[in-house]
Amino acid sequence: MNQFNPYEMMQGIAANGLRNQTVNPGDYVDEDGMLVCGVCHERRQNYIQVSSPTDEDPERKLPLKVTCQCRCDREREAAEKKAEEDKKAMERVSRLKKASLMDEKFREATFSAFRVDKDNARNLKLCKRFVDAFDEMVAKNQGLLLWGDVGTGKTYIAACVANALLEKGVPVVITSLVKLLEIIQSGEDRESDIIARMNSAKLVIFDDLGAERSTDYALEKVYNIIDSRYRRKLPMIVTTNLTIEEMKSETDRRYTRIYDRVFEVCYPMQFTGVSWRKKAANSRFKEMERLLDDGGDG
Repeated sequence: MNQFNPYEMMQGIAANGLRNQTVNPGDYVDEDGMLVCGVCHERRQNYIQVSSPTDEDPERKLPLKVTCQCRCDREREAAEKKAEEDKKAMERVSRLKKASLMDEKFREATFSAFRVDKDNARNLKLCKRFVDAFDEMVAKNQGLLLWGDVGTGKTYIAACVANALLEKGVPVVITSLVKLLEIIQSGEDRESDIIARMNSAKLVIFDDLGAERSTDYALEKVYNIIDSRYRRKLPMIVTTNLTIEEMKSETDRRYTRIYDRVFEVCYPMQFTGVSWRKKAANSRFKEMERLLDDGGDG
């Protein structure tokens, strides 16, 4: 009776492995004839029991000498695997950032670089918590509405949220509604394709709501983009220079249906304080004034 014999099949494989095994400096052979690592002193060869059945003894097993990993081999393999995974993760983050439509100046925005003051410290804490609890935010379809004056850090902190999630491999798109409208109007992409792209991301950040032109066409497109996200129960973050009162008191139906969608799924956070841009400009003015004064009368 002919039957499959694993031992016969594995003999050639094992012999080939032993023949090609690299012997590292310091490795030695022990009293059983097994190669041992000269660093961790674990065997790099060993015997395994392989089935070799016969008609008389179907359960018969024979010892077969094979290569095996010592601790050094295992640690080296684990390090190489992690390095490869890290490389792939970095490439994925890079691809996600390129696909996010993020302006170049915000690609390196981080919470640690955010300029904290008494006006925005709580908002920074809430945005960090949003990132930390993002899975729960997705499950609850919970977004954020960042509102306040120009230059108070709304877009920057939104980019911090985006980058923190992108570093975790979460697909995020951050873009302005004005930019999306320009793309649609240019014919570069169809509206349906843009909406599909938005909805493939776990989070979309719409920057500068209210900056779009007040035409029926533009407002209809903005509504379609936000409503599609809303209907699929996918979270979004919206920034705007409008006040909550301005949005709530709006009577034009073209606007109110957009704002209603945002209010329903986005937690409002007000940004106050002196404009970062004004602070920077004032700092540059004082620095130049100091330099000119130090120059003397010549």
